Amino acid sequence: MPELPEVEVVRRGLGDHVVGRRIETAHFGGARVARRHLPGPVDLADRLTGNVVRAADRRGKYLWLVLEATDGHRQALVIHLGMSGQLLVEAAIAPRQAHLHATLDFDDDGSQLRFVDQRTFGGMALADLVPDVRGAGAGEHPWGIPESITHIAPDPLEVAFDLAAVIARLKARHTAVKRGLLDQQLVSGIGNIYADEALWRARVHGGRAASALSRPGLGRIVDQAHGVMLEALEQGGTSFDALYVNVNGASGYFDRSLDAYGRQGAPCRRCGAPIRREAFMNRSSYSCPRCQPPPRAAGVAAR
Repeated sequence: MPELPEVEVVRRGLGDHVVGRRIETAHFGGARVARRHLPGPVDLADRLTGNVVRAADRRGKYLWLVLEATDGHRQALVIHLGMSGQLLVEAAIAPRQAHLHATLDFDDDGSQLRFVDQRTFGGMALADLVPDVRGAGAGEHPWGIPESITHIAPDPLEVAFDLAAVIARLKARHTAVKRGLLDQQLVSGIGNIYADEALWRARVHGGRAASALSRPGLGRIVDQAHGVMLEALEQGGTSFDALYVNVNGASGYFDRSLDAYGRQGAPCRRCGAPIRREAFMNRSSYSCPRCQPPPRAAGVAAR
């Protein structure tokens, strides 16, 4: 699924094209796109009608629109991009995509917001907004956060991000350090791509036990994750195919700058050894066998 940089690119696009507009009509093509909204798609469409979009917000990989009703009540429209979800801002008369599942029209007769999802793992749902306890005092989410994501940790790009606390939690883990990086309740926004990139930059194999690494070493890994995601954000994110695009339909191009992920057999840009692919948590991990020697104890990554 899209990781922090890709979701942030989409959020910024929504901020430019949707915030401040009033929803006139909403349409959902079938129940699957609204499956997380238990009353169903018709109820969701009814509840969205008449709301003004006050903000586009994000934590980690989680994206939402802050909606305000005519009576001042505010809720969040949580948008799950899943593996292939796209939010596109297009003219209402533009040709409809084959996998178009939802449309939002606004009362200014301007562009339409479309949700396209080829694999149908994504969707939309309303959630109550609650105070941001995990990021308290930072003022980063002044409208609050959706109640459904209160378990999600702040991400490395947030003011509320506490590096020392994340290092302490990683140090207490007796499983692979990459597994810790992917735990969205520990640190959000990092997925498979940027975990591999951060570990390559830190010269640490993802199968190393987090508890066996020094605190400075763990800090370097998290710092590298922060750095590589900032770089990806500057380049519009990572697109390996046409499934991830921004709201204008353009792909990111950070895939050209990746040092580890997806480069099986290609020479390491640091030492020249062929990048190796390994199975990890039903996914693939990419690393340099010379710069990132695996742990001596076999099976750490599987635990």
